[in-house]
Amino acid sequence: MPRNDAGPDPRAVVYDLDGTLVRLAVDWERVEREVSELLEREGVDAEPLSAWTLLDAAEDAGVGAAADELIAAAEREGARASRRLALADELVDREIPVGVCSLNHHEAVRLALAEHDLAEHVDSVVGRGTVPERKPHPRPLLAAVEELDVPPESVLFVGDSASDGETAERAGTMFQRV
Repeated sequence: MPRNDAGPDPRAVVYDLDGTLVRLAVDWERVEREVSELLEREGVDAEPLSAWTLLDAAEDAGVGAAADELIAAAEREGARASRRLALADELVDREIPVGVCSLNHHEAVRLALAEHDLAEHVDSVVGRGTVPERKPHPRPLLAAVEELDVPPESVLFVGDSASDGETAERAGTMFQRV
């Protein structure tokens, strides 16, 4: 189980984006409907699937790039209309290296950070599409950690979901849930 506290003082902090630093204004029901329609045109029954399992199913059906672009477009739109959350102020005040690791598309992550004047305070940005794997696979978080040039065990990953905790555990970082 990942540590759910800061433990020893971290040498770097990596934040999740949506639900942690900002709230993307994405109509996920619309996104799920659009990806489901794409899958149904391919003969895939998308009825019992959620947004991220829809993306997995789209990849399996050979239309992953089209599904990812549908999701990414909604995320970019949502980033422009996003709402800054209180934890973003903590990010700005950090005096150690800071990264962001998100399941959201890397373009949407960068847009949201710029929208809320956070980009200049972030040393590493890894979003969907930066590396082939997606959270909870450890590779996205480890990619952010590598850019910060700090050992994983010295990094605190701050996120808002059980999946973020699983990502931290797999990557060997500390974890704090918000």
